[in-house]
Amino acid sequence: MPEARVWTAAADSIICTMREAGETWATIGLTLGLSRNTVIERGRRLRAQAPPRTVTVAEKMVSDDPNRLPLPAGHTVTWQLISGELYPD
Repeated sequence: MPEARVWTAAADSIICTMREAGETWATIGLTLGLSRNTVIERGRRLRAQAPPRTVTVAEKMVSDDPNRLPLPAGHTVTWQLISGELYPD
């Protein structure tokens, strides 16, 4: 049976710092000379998280053609028609 790995404060700091900077688990593993799965498991125990992703959705132009496809639920145009207000962020 393999022996348990002894984690140092320096390794823990590297995992947390690199993960907060948005690095992948594979990159962190290469830096520490460990496997990706080993680093993932330790990162979970340390609750190391990547920064939240920002998603930008490009607004498409809406055609006035009566034969166009229906707009998706919650589209800003339909929301304004129903509520008379701007779509909430």
